[in-house]
Amino acid sequence: MQTTDTMEQSPPKAGLHKKQKEIMNVENTKAQMRKGVLEYCILSILNGHDKYASEILGTLKDAKMLVVEGTIYPLLTRLKNAGLLNYRWEESTSGPPRKYYTLTETGKIFLKELDTTWDELRKATNLVTNSKNS
Repeated sequence: MQTTDTMEQSPPKAGLHKKQKEIMNVENTKAQMRKGVLEYCILSILNGHDKYASEILGTLKDAKMLVVEGTIYPLLTRLKNAGLLNYRWEESTSGPPRKYYTLTETGKIFLKELDTTWDELRKATNLVTNSKNS
């Protein structure tokens, strides 16, 4: 049997738990939004520039895209397996050989399609989100 003191403490804990869930949902949504554009960003970074994974990560971090190595390597592999990227090994003067990624012709065509889709999505999103301020 619960005491009055225990019962009085329950509502704040329940409220805090609900608030934590709300915060977690926001963080989850933000993470999903970033993941949704990550593939597009990687292909854009490689457009005309061969880069190795650390350079790609650096570019994403400089742009304030929160990405960890554990996310980028599987994505690079998936893009390679999809025929959008190729890679080559190149000796490095400061450590082990580096794997440089480059866009394939299919990757360049795919990126152009994503450019168009992104422009359309950005315009539509701006129309919807800016209209709430009217």
